[in-house]
Formats: sequence, C-alpha cells, structure tokens
Amino acid sequence: MEQTKKRSLAEKINVMRASVMGANDGIVSVAGIVLGVAGATNNSYAIFLAGIAGMLAGTISMAMGEWVSVNTQRDSEKRAIERESAALDNDYAGEVTYIKNKYMATGISENLAQKATDEMMKGDRLCTAVRERYGFNPKEKTSAFAAAIASMIAFPTGSILPLVSITLFPAEIRISATVIAVVVALAVTGYTAAALGNANRFQAVVRNVISGILTMLITYLIGHLFAR
Repeated sequence: MEQTKKRSLAEKINVMRASVMGANDGIVSVAGIVLGVAGATNNSYAIFLAGIAGMLAGTISMAMGEWVSVNTQRDSEKRAIERESAALDNDYAGEVTYIKNKYMATGISENLAQKATDEMMKGDRLCTAVRERYGFNPKEKTSAFAAAIASMIAFPTGSILPLVSITLFPAEIRISATVIAVVVALAVTGYTAAALGNANRFQAVVRNVISGILTMLITYLIGHLFAR
C-alpha cells in the first residue's frame, strides 16, 4: 500500500510538471508567433490564423515529445534494472561492496556502512542496488500516456491567453496588452514550476519572465524587419 501511494505521488508530480511546462511553452511559443506576425502586419485575421496554427502544431509536438521522452526514460531504466539484476546474480559480493563504499563516501564508518548495507540488502536487494547505483527507484513508475495528455491539454490552455489578447484588444494597445498578460502568466507558471521542484521561486520567476520578454521582443523585431 505504501509503495502504491508513493507511485501515485510520483505520477501526480510528473503530470503536474508536464502540465505546468506545457502551459508555459504554450504561452511563450504562441506569444512569440502572434507578436512576430503582428510586427509584420496589422491584419487581425493573419495574426489569429498564425496563432491557431502555432497552437495546434505546438500541442501535437508537446504531447508527442512528452510521450517519447518518458518512454525513452523508462526504456533506459528497464535496461539498468536488467544490468543490475545480472550483476547481482554474477557478482553479488561486488555489488554489496559498491554499496558499502558509497555509504562510506558519505563519511560514516566502515562497520556502520557494512551494517547498513546488509540491512538494506535483506529486503528487496534489486531495488536497493538499482537505487544506489543508478539513482532511481524501480518501483516508481511514470506514465508516458498521462504526461502526454497533460501536455496536450496544457499547451493550448496556455496558448489561449496571448491568442485572445492579440485578437480582442483594440489595435492600438493589443501588443502592449499581450505583453503584459504574458508576463503575468509567465510569472505564475515560473513560480508554480519552482514550487513543484522546490527551487528558488524568485529566481525562477525572473528567469521565466526574462526569457518570455526576450522571445517576444526578438520575434516582434524580426516580424517588423520584414513588414511590408
């Protein structure tokens, strides 16, 4: 039951991460597209069409990217488990020594490291060995399908903000209004991503906002450069 709860928590965190990053990418990508087109033309239909195209392409790309990424990670973990299982069968003492030395490297005595290793290996030795050698828990599974679905929903959700802003606001303020709306949204997603990763919130927000502003500025200038 405890392991099931842990797996559920790991899967939920992965889905939340995919959702936040998908929304963030949707905001930045579509904001860059619509502002780039807005820099080149005042045609609202052209701007809207470019935004919709970017939203659809990004949605598919993000979903497939998450699916491929998670499956690739799971394939790598599967091969690591197979290698460690073979290592335990062929050289159990060597694996025990590796784990003991790893514990000793943290500063504890050899006797205590040996006791800790013996105690850990009395349970699920494969799980212990994989965790100590490769750094992941083989009992924690990540759903590639769930991550893909989360991204597929989150990306267009994030895309809606810049798309609606650039389309609905009056022509004279739509660029500045879109920039302000995107900056606020990126501050929220940056803070949320940092909270999920237990990172510095302020630095994450600043980095996210700066990257978004640079993206919008560069695409707008490029669009303006080719304006007719």
